[in-house]
Amino acid sequence: MKQGIQENGPVVRSAADPAADPVDTRLGARLAELRTERNWTLGELAERSGVSRSTLSRAERAEISPTASLLNRLCHVYGRTMSQLLSEIEAEPALLVRAAEQPRWEDRASGFVRRSVSPPHSGLRGELVEGRLAAGADIGYDRPPVPGLEQHIWVLAGELDVTTRDVEHHLGTGDCLRMRVWGPTRFRCAGPDEARYVLAVVLP
Repeated sequence: MKQGIQENGPVVRSAADPAADPVDTRLGARLAELRTERNWTLGELAERSGVSRSTLSRAERAEISPTASLLNRLCHVYGRTMSQLLSEIEAEPALLVRAAEQPRWEDRASGFVRRSVSPPHSGLRGELVEGRLAAGADIGYDRPPVPGLEQHIWVLAGELDVTTRDVEHHLGTGDCLRMRVWGPTRFRCAGPDEARYVLAVVLP
């Protein structure tokens, strides 16, 4: 199980490619705002999240591209789902979002691509997300962003192993798993090809 960002760390920009991705820049600024709103130092946030001060600082300055596990830890601390956090760095929310305009976010370290299908809104209780895991990709979360979060995982293509409460569920194309998330979870692409799935998330 991946703990924080120790196994697959965030993508660090090289000297040859120093420019920050615009999404990472907006995301870093929003993370800094959230910490400032609570009057927390980097040290206090590090204690609450289990992420090192240096990693938090570099994420806020967009010097790294944060991993899904890192964002999951911060969402847990700030009481948000990942879609809510990502929606806060977009423009004024719309009722309709065309497929080509749906926000896409990639955790290059783990081979995970996430697309927010639902029109973004920070007040949403339910949302749809498309996930893609490259063949062999294995990603773990040590806690849910919101305790008791309800998730429905519907596999559209490929094979997916999902572990929750120490029980592993093998899902094939068309299979759907419903769960409430209280502790660690793990998603692993179990087949030779990419796994593509829909994740329906409902806040408790």
